[in-house]
Amino acid sequence: MANRLITADRIYDGQGSCFTDLAIVLNGSQIVDLVPLNSLLSADLENYSGVICPGFINAHCHLELSHMKGLVDSGSGLIPFIKDVVTKRGAGQEVIQAAIAQADKEMWTNGIVAVGDISNNSDSFEVKANSSIHYHTFVEMFDFLQEADAQQVFESYIKVYRNLKEDYSLYGSVTPHAPYSVSKNLFRLIGDENRLTNAPVSIHNMETPAEIELFMSNSGELVSFYEGFGISTRDFKAIGKTSVYYAMGHMDPHRTTLMVHNTLCRQPEINDVQNWNKNVYWITCPSANLYIENRLPKYRYFTEAGAKIAIGTDSLTSNWQLSILEEMKVIKRFQSNITFDDLIKWATLNGAKALHLDHRFGSIQKGKSPGLNLLKDDTGKSPEALGKDLVVEKIA
Repeated sequence: MANRLITADRIYDGQGSCFTDLAIVLNGSQIVDLVPLNSLLSADLENYSGVICPGFINAHCHLELSHMKGLVDSGSGLIPFIKDVVTKRGAGQEVIQAAIAQADKEMWTNGIVAVGDISNNSDSFEVKANSSIHYHTFVEMFDFLQEADAQQVFESYIKVYRNLKEDYSLYGSVTPHAPYSVSKNLFRLIGDENRLTNAPVSIHNMETPAEIELFMSNSGELVSFYEGFGISTRDFKAIGKTSVYYAMGHMDPHRTTLMVHNTLCRQPEINDVQNWNKNVYWITCPSANLYIENRLPKYRYFTEAGAKIAIGTDSLTSNWQLSILEEMKVIKRFQSNITFDDLIKWATLNGAKALHLDHRFGSIQKGKSPGLNLLKDDTGKSPEALGKDLVVEKIA
């Protein structure tokens, strides 16, 4: 196979550097060298207008919910959203599988090369096993804080995990859903299972005021939500702090941990989490945050704390599309202080590191096979402006 020589107006390597005088030497999907442009005499150089960056990493998705696109109203708030997901997610397997396959194809077309995907069942495993995308599947568990149910719940979900690993040979780990839905007993069982590996874990974190009310005083909308399903929080002990402290108290401070959403996190909580675990990645899904609760995290809090941020799309239940580029545009539109260089790193290397995939993905380096995306705007605007007309094209 002949090598390809590829360059563009600018090449962002995912690590924070930008080059205007470099060519990428590609053999198949692997980068075999990076060479100065002025050293090349070849007429076979592929020279693109726009910006080249590594393939995107979608650090948080729910592929198995793809069939629910348009079924849940936007702007309803998290608790009504969860209720709709619980009550409306049922559908025939033919419909579910077709939607999963289409969503997988959409992500690949949009330059996504790897995904951290949440699964509550095995619906997505067949598509993942045959996909061009690399998936790390988080088999997500929850028992709605019912300590007595933890063992039974764990055993039902561990069957899904065994199916993932043994029948499909896919990468994954078991993970808690959220502080407000996982009992101490279930946290312990998940932690015991994960001691067998060094795989990352994921948890939804601080998305709604109701979550804070529950942990501050065992009151609020979550209590009513549980009561509506016949679940009592009578024995739940509020901790007088926000929910992230409950999570920290029951999770491994030495394991790579993806904190997802974080829309209500403030500076002191971010600092405390950073001190608790040096391997925390803060996953933002801005379009989903707007879709569900019409709010975004204050990214300044995270950047000032030196936090490692990565980007996800959440599911088609809570988003209009599965595109990391569109998520970058949303961030830039609403909080323009975030630089293009930072957004590229969030969309590539940080996500790869969070999923333990940076040996292969996330940056343009010799020996890696990160995929190459071309960002271009045919209206003449700079790609770094992240304007509405900017598109992504996979070129490798």
